[in-house]
Amino acid sequence: MKKNLWAIKGNLVWAERIGEMSTLPGGYILMEGEGIKGISAELPEEYAGNVEDYGDKIITPSFSDLHLHAPQYPMLGLGMDLQLLDWLDNYAFPTEARFEEDEFARKTYKKLASELIKRGTTRVCIFSSLHRSATNILMDELEAAGVTGYAGKVNMDRNGGINLQETTEESIDETIRWVEENSGRKLVKPMLTPRFIPSCTDELMEGLERIAAEHSELPVQSHLSENLDEIAWVKELHPDCTHYYQAYEKYGLWKPGTIMAHCVYCDEKERKAMKDAGVWAIHCPDSNTNIASGIAPVRIMLQEGVKVAMGSDIAGGAKLSMPDSATEAIRASKLRWLSSGKKEDFLTVAEAFYLITGAGQEYFGAKPGFGVGDKLHAVVLDDSNLAYNPAITLTERLERILYLFDTSSVKAVYSEGVRRV
Repeated sequence: MKKNLWAIKGNLVWAERIGEMSTLPGGYILMEGEGIKGISAELPEEYAGNVEDYGDKIITPSFSDLHLHAPQYPMLGLGMDLQLLDWLDNYAFPTEARFEEDEFARKTYKKLASELIKRGTTRVCIFSSLHRSATNILMDELEAAGVTGYAGKVNMDRNGGINLQETTEESIDETIRWVEENSGRKLVKPMLTPRFIPSCTDELMEGLERIAAEHSELPVQSHLSENLDEIAWVKELHPDCTHYYQAYEKYGLWKPGTIMAHCVYCDEKERKAMKDAGVWAIHCPDSNTNIASGIAPVRIMLQEGVKVAMGSDIAGGAKLSMPDSATEAIRASKLRWLSSGKKEDFLTVAEAFYLITGAGQEYFGAKPGFGVGDKLHAVVLDDSNLAYNPAITLTERLERILYLFDTSSVKAVYSEGVRRV
């Protein structure tokens, strides 16, 4: 027997396409080292004696969170009586300013990284603050915990107040230095992160355009059409742009792999621009509800071919767990369905499950589900503490876990083929 052959046994549930769930009761994930060799209803002889058996527990791909603000973790659950712009000024910006202190950053980010893994989140696209040192600390702590993906040093040279604002030159120079410092990372890689258009002068955007041109491997993350006051502000700042997205497009940051959070008020033209350019929409339903931004047209985006994934968007979102984001997305879509006169179908459990698993796998270059050749990212879920109900199916058991999720639901987490919890 090859020493690097091993297997995991349990009730497998996954989604290779949106709206479709596959199951394999008592199935095996066959591994070679850190990579998946396949799934099977039977255990091949060469794997005998090297199986991690999770019995009746459910095993799914782990979760992906494609939009969250790491330095807002200390203010989780605060400021929910305010709308976006006032919330930023009164809560988010003052909290983020504290990350000038490395010790504070290290303590906060170590806890955040641990809590992500405990909730089954192994892949992220995450905002740091504007501080280069704190951003490096964030990346270190994520990697140490087993969280993979992209992190961004935020760029903002205006409208951040006296304690959270760079000069244009500082923002550009620090970003270049930060990219160079982290060019060799394998688990958490750099991502260009203009906070949003009101935070970035034209000169800063031009600097980011130059960096993006020189480092074509760098993806981009920012915000788009989240709030009506924000959209009006962008129009004032860029009167030459009829649509918000054009303020990114004209600086070369609207490109394949760019991710834009929220997209609540994207009209048909903006959605088409997303599809045509290969830009992803990241749906953040809990945040959109909490700070009263609106309900994103997720069904329409999906029907029109826009790539969609999901984010917790802490701390506008008050829940770090992606199952909570999934079920909140379903609830919000039902309200949109009702307000549309039942013309726009709401999201199903199978669709929301895909948006927190398969969609993220696709963004990070893996195959949705348990793809052969991919490194294993999986979460083992336990529903034995829920009310006894032997009549329900595996997909119904997963549905119940998603709606009743807490950290006690998670019994094991694998990232990059290594067990982390």
